[in-house]
Amino acid sequence: METNWAAEHLQVIRTLMERSAVYRRALAPVMILNGVLGTAGSIIALAVEIDTPRSFILYWVGVAILGLAGSFFLVRRQALKASEPFWSPPTRRVTQAMLPALAAGGIITGIAYATMGSPGIEAGLIRGVTASYVICMLWLPTIWIILYGCAFHAAGFFMPRGMKVFGWALILGGCALLAIGIPDRYHRLEHSHAIMGFFFGLLHLAYGTYLYFTEKRRNET
Repeated sequence: METNWAAEHLQVIRTLMERSAVYRRALAPVMILNGVLGTAGSIIALAVEIDTPRSFILYWVGVAILGLAGSFFLVRRQALKASEPFWSPPTRRVTQAMLPALAAGGIITGIAYATMGSPGIEAGLIRGVTASYVICMLWLPTIWIILYGCAFHAAGFFMPRGMKVFGWALILGGCALLAIGIPDRYHRLEHSHAIMGFFFGLLHLAYGTYLYFTEKRRNET
């Protein structure tokens, strides 16, 4: 059994390495799509003034679901175009690598949403602001950023090297936000929407654009 498992594991790794260029091409449209959604989501949230903690959570969870569905559609379309199964052993490996961090983010989000309405959270004051606002202004967005970066870094062991760099950028950026904190003059959720738009929008657009043009130059040469 152990011999068979090792042989299968090595075959999956070999397949992932052979398809690294394919995954690089597939990743560009996925990153661009999520970058567009993140940037547009931030602009829309600021325009319609989503300014309560629970609406903030529900809104960005909805944006995340749209991004996940769009990514699934793009990857599945590319798999069908290449006449390959979508849920292949390499895909399972990448999903398993990303799942712990993403699951932790989902659980923390659920706990935060459930506790927002509790009297202790609503009544507690931190620097003159209710604790629920502080959670949404700083802690929850940065936790999302850090865990999302951890998921990308884990997937980077099976995907193009740039994913690990991108994951580290998210992790370090989220940690920097925690270290700096929200200045005293910011007491509204607009700042958090801007943070979400930068990390989940503009950074994704930048990385996706980089992947697109570098892959295009490779194909031309």
